[in-house]
Amino acid sequence: MLAALIHGIVLAFGLILPLGVQNVFIFNQGATHRKFSRALPAVVTAGICDMLLILLAVMGVSLIVFSFAWLKNLIFLVGFFFMVYMGWSIFRSAPGNGEGRREALSPKQQVLFAASVSLLNPHAILDLIGVIGPSSLAYEGDRLAVFTAACIGVSFIWFFGLALAGRMVGRMDTGGSVLRRLNQVSGLIIWGIAIYLGIQLVDNL
Repeated sequence: MLAALIHGIVLAFGLILPLGVQNVFIFNQGATHRKFSRALPAVVTAGICDMLLILLAVMGVSLIVFSFAWLKNLIFLVGFFFMVYMGWSIFRSAPGNGEGRREALSPKQQVLFAASVSLLNPHAILDLIGVIGPSSLAYEGDRLAVFTAACIGVSFIWFFGLALAGRMVGRMDTGGSVLRRLNQVSGLIIWGIAIYLGIQLVDNL
């Protein structure tokens, strides 16, 4: 049981820690809202989406995804255009002095954006389904349940912590200059991910 718990925690942290569009979005929501509670729609939605992907991975959907080359290529193609769009959206949304709060999204917008950055992100899909799925094959019964719960728990805890960190930065950055630089750097990193996805797609064709 303990081995399954530790394996799930370490594996989930390893997959979720790298900077990506999902993490950038959650951090930004924490930073741009005046109250942490107003960023909860994005946090909860991202956690639920990751939970669904993890459950699908454990149920064996990874075998279906990687059995069809065209399906994997389709994921890369959709992901490429999505990353280009998200990189541009985040880069140009970088607030100027005193403008940081105008970028806060409504609860409905947060849910839609959080779902899109979670479910249309090839890295999230391929990492969660392609890594957690095969890793879960080592367990069954109660151990599998513990492994799955650990992965899901880490995901929710990480998103809550990320939004809180964003909120702390937002409080200190009253002029919006720090958030502006973070958004610009994040946009460039996401464009870099898009280029990588494009290269992967060309290599697979």
